[in-house]
Amino acid sequence: MDMDSLVTLTGDIDTFMYTYILIIMLVVSGILFTIRTKGVQIRLFKDMVKSITEQKYNEGKSTASSFQALMISTASRVGTGNIAGVSTAIAFGGPGALMWMWIMATVGAASAFVESTLAQVWKVKNEDGSFRGGPAYYIQQGLGKRWLGIVFAVTLILCFAFGFNALQAYNASSTLEVYMPDYFTSGVVVWVALLIAAFMAICIFGGGQRVSFLTSIIVPIMAASYLLIALIVTFMHAGDIPAVFGLICSSAFDFRSFAGGFAGSVVSWGIKRGLYSNEAGMGSAPNAAAAASVSHPVKQGLVQTFSVFIDTMIICTCTGMMILVFYVGGGLETVVDPVTNITSFVNPNTGAVLTGMPLVQEALRYSLGDFGVNFITFSIFLFAFSSLLGNYYYAESNIRFISQNKWGILIFRVFCVAAVFWGAQAGFDLVWNAADIFMGFQAFVNLLALFFLGGWAIKALNDYESQKKQGLDPVFLASSIPGLPATECWHETRDELAEDAKRGDLSENAKMRHQVEEMLN
Repeated sequence: MDMDSLVTLTGDIDTFMYTYILIIMLVVSGILFTIRTKGVQIRLFKDMVKSITEQKYNEGKSTASSFQALMISTASRVGTGNIAGVSTAIAFGGPGALMWMWIMATVGAASAFVESTLAQVWKVKNEDGSFRGGPAYYIQQGLGKRWLGIVFAVTLILCFAFGFNALQAYNASSTLEVYMPDYFTSGVVVWVALLIAAFMAICIFGGGQRVSFLTSIIVPIMAASYLLIALIVTFMHAGDIPAVFGLICSSAFDFRSFAGGFAGSVVSWGIKRGLYSNEAGMGSAPNAAAAASVSHPVKQGLVQTFSVFIDTMIICTCTGMMILVFYVGGGLETVVDPVTNITSFVNPNTGAVLTGMPLVQEALRYSLGDFGVNFITFSIFLFAFSSLLGNYYYAESNIRFISQNKWGILIFRVFCVAAVFWGAQAGFDLVWNAADIFMGFQAFVNLLALFFLGGWAIKALNDYESQKKQGLDPVFLASSIPGLPATECWHETRDELAEDAKRGDLSENAKMRHQVEEMLN
């Protein structure tokens, strides 16, 4: 099969999945859980913010706090998805795609709450006292179907280790095209691919601790710098902001975009890229949520819900504003395909169609000159390197869910490096299609599990709110929810707590548990 045929095939699969299956599941699950939780993502917003500062409930250096778990998941979300993903959505769907990203983030935040709460309920404890978990674990324990947990683990591995990492490598590599117009047809792209693959190999085969440590420090600084630059660019063009919002609103509800089919519409692109960016309902963030040491699963569910808003409402919006002030200011021209009715952005100076990273780079060049181009190029490389590692560790944790075989893990690592090498020099359409397809399979399995297990998250939420009404700092006990499928954690008994209380041995956290036990009695 030649490359053009492969692009066409993957494009057809991508279109079918998102047109007839995933968009329906995402919207239905978001609306369903918004109704069942009574709008938890809006109603308990104050609790979301408060839960971020929650101290670690279980002592030990290996355990993670709510804030640390939030940073793990946000680091995975924040990066090229917020930049290249938004750019692609606007380029192919139109400015209104940003509106649909906002809508899906608001509705999908309820799904994010449910999946992260479930990850906490069915987390497991490691030998060093830390926790791990995620959809594979709550599918195995909550549904009692290990085989389905393995299916999910496989989809996550395909999505993150191969689909997303190939895409991260491509996005980093494509930033160099602005400096060399013939970049992807030259030999330079192979050397860049080798460099990115070598970095990946060093980090995952050992010796990469220093590199990982440095990126964990540098990347948050670059993320903050990116937001600052976006705000500066936006305020530099403050006079264009009303026109930008008018354009977003008119484009979002311009249903003439459906003339070429739903797959190419503003709604479809907004939802697809919104899912890629904030991952709500996709089943990735719960892997980080499970690591948190909290007194009640709902607290971490609320924290991860807040992360969706950080991702879409703040960072994606900043990217969108930089691109759209560029467009409104006259830096871009548009060309409408007479067959599909799809609008493309074109550089008026070169006639080149702009999408992905080149569109963001040109937007920054418009406002900040060459400094803007160089800044975003450097930022994207750092974001991509950080995301490569974060995606890999998500995938490895699911490899270990399936098997602890050392040879299997070694072979997996080799394929991860190969995927990065391939992605850095692959074509734009193929690498995005592959990432969309793998993401779709993962989201399908996770959403299916949420439909069956979501009721337990609702009961956990009711337990949390019941304790809050009594003035307590909520503490969860598995026994407080009748019929809850067996969990590994949350099993301190009332008698043990009572004996410790008599001896005066309770810590402040344990005292909270004892208060709950007394209430239940």
